[in-house]
Amino acid sequence: MPSQDEWSHDPSVQIMRQIFSRMEKAQEELLRDLNISPLDPRLREGRKHARDLFERLWPRGAKKGIIADEKEAALLYIHCLAHGLSQEGIDVGSRILVKDEKIVRLLEEEG
Repeated sequence: MPSQDEWSHDPSVQIMRQIFSRMEKAQEELLRDLNISPLDPRLREGRKHARDLFERLWPRGAKKGIIADEKEAALLYIHCLAHGLSQEGIDVGSRILVKDEKIVRLLEEEG
């Protein structure tokens, strides 16, 4: 049995790990800025909504050239999370999000 993580050498896995790391960090910052506990029960459904929205929009954004790297993917996720949290009655407020007009338009296209 290999002693090393064989997946760590795969470039596509490395990129995905970077994306998820940025998404996690951005989520932590957003929750801190909103003064919301990571254990808040409203987060479960908000995160589920964000995940579903992100999974629909990421391929579309990549195809349009809007999402080209892990930084932009994390920014898209945070916008999706803000939308999901607002669905659960959490006021995110526009002042917390970094506005990216291309991502905002992508979200608006989704409805």
